[in-house]
Amino acid sequence: MQGRWSMDHGLFGPGSVTWRVMGEPILLVGGFRALLMQGLHPRAMRGVAQNSALMDPSEAWSRFLRTTEFVRVRTYGTSAEVAEAGARVRKIHSRLTALDPDTGERFRLDDPGALLWVHVGEVDSYLSVARRAGVRLSDEDADRFVDEWRRAAEVVGLRPDDVPGSVGEMRDYVQSVRPGLYFAPEVPHPLRQSLSQSLNAPFPTYLLPLKPVIPMLTVLAFATLPRWARRLYGLPATPLGDLWATATLKGLHAGIGLVPAPVRYAPDARRARRVTAERAA
Repeated sequence: MQGRWSMDHGLFGPGSVTWRVMGEPILLVGGFRALLMQGLHPRAMRGVAQNSALMDPSEAWSRFLRTTEFVRVRTYGTSAEVAEAGARVRKIHSRLTALDPDTGERFRLDDPGALLWVHVGEVDSYLSVARRAGVRLSDEDADRFVDEWRRAAEVVGLRPDDVPGSVGEMRDYVQSVRPGLYFAPEVPHPLRQSLSQSLNAPFPTYLLPLKPVIPMLTVLAFATLPRWARRLYGLPATPLGDLWATATLKGLHAGIGLVPAPVRYAPDARRARRVTAERAA
């Protein structure tokens, strides 16, 4: 039977590095890391803090699940699903504003500078966590992954030509914006938020098994940040911390790899692997 997966693969599809990498469960740590990278761009973080349920423990996980669903749709959705999700996000961003207390200026949430930082932080996080965990990725694969995600950047309203298309371009971009990055002092620290939410926030029933490990995942995500980013959060930044993070990622990835594939991978990732194998046969 010809289903949607054989007809329309959306932004990526079989043969893409994205499909090979994004289904790995260890990328959950990359998602946490991406949120921490976002938190270091003052406008990006203030836009979230002033307009969302992020700070409301009763709604925090609903927002997180909406974010992960948007990632899922961009990764595995059909072209129509991606277009619908992108239009919805762009509409929300275009209507909402936030106040920059440093300048007194009110800005829209679709501010290109903030959107670009969020995109790069996301891609860098997935790639960094995957490589440090031991997911098989050559330097060429890494560049392809960054280039493929330009398509995802377009979904949120960025022009692909304005988005880094290789690991080197991404590194240069991060270096260029670092002087303007800091953690907004009026925003609660993510470590405190994580502990509070793991203890007090209501969880969806099917996520309850994750609740006890959320603080550990947050600590691990912090440890995977570049040292300069950890310092901006007021945290220790030592080579020993880097070694611990890499060893922990490798251990978790190896342990998860012992779980049978039908259990290890989410449904979309299983379908993507099946389609890729069929195309290669």
